[in-house]
Amino acid sequence: MYGAGARPCDALVMKKEELLPGRRALLRGAAGLSLVPLASTAGCFGTPQSAPAAPAGGAPALSRPQKPATYRLRPIAGYGPARSLPAAAPVRSKPILRLASRNRTMVLTFDDGPDPRFTPHILRTLRRHHVRAMFFVCGEMAEQSPDLLREMVDDGHLIGNHTWTHPQLLRLRRSGVQREIESTSEVVRRTVGEAPLWFRAPYGAWNRHAFEIGASLGMEPLAWTTDSLDWTEPGTRKVVDNVLRGAGSGVVILNHDAGGNRWQSVEALRIYLPRLLDDGYRFGLPQRRIT
Repeated sequence: MYGAGARPCDALVMKKEELLPGRRALLRGAAGLSLVPLASTAGCFGTPQSAPAAPAGGAPALSRPQKPATYRLRPIAGYGPARSLPAAAPVRSKPILRLASRNRTMVLTFDDGPDPRFTPHILRTLRRHHVRAMFFVCGEMAEQSPDLLREMVDDGHLIGNHTWTHPQLLRLRRSGVQREIESTSEVVRRTVGEAPLWFRAPYGAWNRHAFEIGASLGMEPLAWTTDSLDWTEPGTRKVVDNVLRGAGSGVVILNHDAGGNRWQSVEALRIYLPRLLDDGYRFGLPQRRIT
């Protein structure tokens, strides 16, 4: 289960059961991990917008800041002027599972893309409801569809790093983990002008190498609170029920826009998104405030 040279204490998996085989299978949710204390992810979501917002037009040494990073909603997300490298993030031992919120704001995330068959439909639905989301992209997919990355940024979404080939990181040596993460950050930077500030391990399986390499590239590790289980293709109705049942303030919802047949994901989003908005929920983006 652990990669060569790794010790059991070096690895952190999102579930106690065995990892599912196959490149695109994901573990179910964050069972087996305690919530990262809000003292480590202090902050809150901002006031939701009632009207649509206009869309926005060498690695540093590892450090352990005494003050943890904080998070808040970025009302209009996007990427500013290009910079060489983001500031180093704290080296964590657990991923962030949810964010502090007092106003029923959640975060929508989509993994494994972009896929030209499904991602455009998801982007259109988000645009229709003036909702911004996070897309954790795989480098090999991003390289094939750079226009979709640029469309994400133009619409105000955030792009995260989900490795190049979606491997099981626990089976790789440190050099392999580094290649997977660095190459994906580079293709995103080359395409949209700025490298990702967020990282998510494939299969929800984390280890010390992933945390250290991600932090050296200025990225924070974000997991999820609610798994839609769309990757199991349980039917559109079941995906909708999973999301509605898991809704709550500060929740991070896991969806997929690639890695298999994602028409259920596309259709489910069209159903549950307006329902949640009608129920008073809002969707925002986390922003790291460097202190």
